[in-house]
Amino acid sequence: MHVTLHQPGIAANFGNILRTCACFGVPLSVIEPTGFPLSAKDVRRAAMDYGAAVEVGRHATWEAYRDALPGRRVLFTTRGAERLDRFAFQPGDHLVFGNESAGAPDAVHKDCEARVAIPIRGRSLNLSNSVAIALFEALRQLDGLA
Repeated sequence: MHVTLHQPGIAANFGNILRTCACFGVPLSVIEPTGFPLSAKDVRRAAMDYGAAVEVGRHATWEAYRDALPGRRVLFTTRGAERLDRFAFQPGDHLVFGNESAGAPDAVHKDCEARVAIPIRGRSLNLSNSVAIALFEALRQLDGLA
């Protein structure tokens, strides 16, 4: 399992997601640019004492990420074609999340093998909450919980 953030814009969300990935032992990839500084020092600060427990990959573009890391890409989007509770995850899936305000661009939608929506009553969830819900469900399905 792998979490991927496409051009995240809010540092606090990044920090929460980094800690979530650390707690579940899942690597995190960030597609740049970000809406906040992302130096090694900034990553350490966001990770607090969780930093050593998570692998963070940085990629200059979507294409660089896509070409470097094989695996099925599952995009979480409000334009999702399938509900989270009806989707079957596979080992090695990349859970892809777009920017907080803009979502994922059409090129990312086209490159992802699946699109999934978290069924909610409101308009949308906070990005870090969405990652936590999606990652937990994927790991639960694959018996990947501790």
